[in-house]
Amino acid sequence: MSRTWLIAWSACLWLAAAAAAAQDATIPENWEGLVEVTPKHLDALALMPGADFRPYRKLMLDPATAAFRKDWMKTVNRAGLAQRITQEDAEKIAGSARESFAEVFTEAFRAAGYEIVAAPGADVLRIRAGIIDLYIAAPDTEASGRTRTYTVEAGEATLFLEARDSTSGALLGRALDQRKTRNTGRLMVTNQATNVANFRALFRQWADIVVAGLENLREISPVPQDLRPGQKLAP
Repeated sequence: MSRTWLIAWSACLWLAAAAAAAQDATIPENWEGLVEVTPKHLDALALMPGADFRPYRKLMLDPATAAFRKDWMKTVNRAGLAQRITQEDAEKIAGSARESFAEVFTEAFRAAGYEIVAAPGADVLRIRAGIIDLYIAAPDTEASGRTRTYTVEAGEATLFLEARDSTSGALLGRALDQRKTRNTGRLMVTNQATNVANFRALFRQWADIVVAGLENLREISPVPQDLRPGQKLAP
């Protein structure tokens, strides 16, 4: 099997495992030696016993990914919206989500003092992150015209994140978190602009949690070798 196919196959297995875990927000038991702990602000977090996050002040960010919930297109097209969503529309929406996600996370990491680099190094943490199970309640396209759609929230998605040592590739941790966009409590006009704004706000929320989480991991490092499932890590 070629290296390219091996990488692609590994990515598919990772996304499939993450998507399955997202259904009940738990970490699969076979995630390469990771132990699930009790996080403060995420649905699920698993760490490698003995992992030391203190050396890392630089980050390598893999390209962000975005995957819709299974049968999302069928669901929204059956909902009777004025504009049917095509595969081309879905690809554009996913591309926009990936771009927004990457921008928000890059800005948050830089604001926290992390240097974003393109090459591995002893002080470089490699991050693979993105969204799965993306559900947009009322997707809007340029062809939607003047038709108005109203919802109380834009939709929901699940964050997945994986951290590895950039030089050895050693797995250090994985996280999952499923959230909805802000619920206004009343019907609001939903269009392309409001969808983008609401999901960017969700991405910022996740980015702030991840940045704070990395700082917390630096404080408690090294992760205890005798880490127990469900253990709470201070501070």
